[in-house]
Amino acid sequence: MKNDPTSILTQVVARILLLPTVVAAIAILVKGYASPGDGFAAGVVASLGVLLQHIAHGRGEAERLGAVRYAPILAGAGLLLSLLVAIVPLVLGDAVLTHYPPPGASVVYLGTLELITPVLFDLGIFLLVFGFVVGTITFFARTISEEREYAGPGGEHLDLEDDA
Repeated sequence: MKNDPTSILTQVVARILLLPTVVAAIAILVKGYASPGDGFAAGVVASLGVLLQHIAHGRGEAERLGAVRYAPILAGAGLLLSLLVAIVPLVLGDAVLTHYPPPGASVVYLGTLELITPVLFDLGIFLLVFGFVVGTITFFARTISEEREYAGPGGEHLDLEDDA
């Protein structure tokens, strides 16, 4: 039997909860785009789903998810998108973060979602938060795993304090 700290039940529940977590994050992002902080909240919720995968399945299985492998790229794309939404109005002679289309103009809809610049900004924040948190989780998981591999057999309980 493999020395695994998590049970099969924990792994199955974690796998089942991944999709609802991502759907809830997308719902938070789409439903509340006009309220401040929704891109941030959605990014945190989605990263909690990935964190659950890390805890239940371990680093190797969690890194098979595409979002985990490309987390730094997602964070960079989110930062770039958010900066573009903020800076483009300056190039056009308007104030920073000016909303487009302007009030009173016709808006393009995707279903019931208005496609306006706050949606793009929240999407950028979502990608930035999600990519950063998942990248940080992966970094720490990889570091802990490498320390255990370096310690050799019986090195699960590393004492990181100096005996000076």
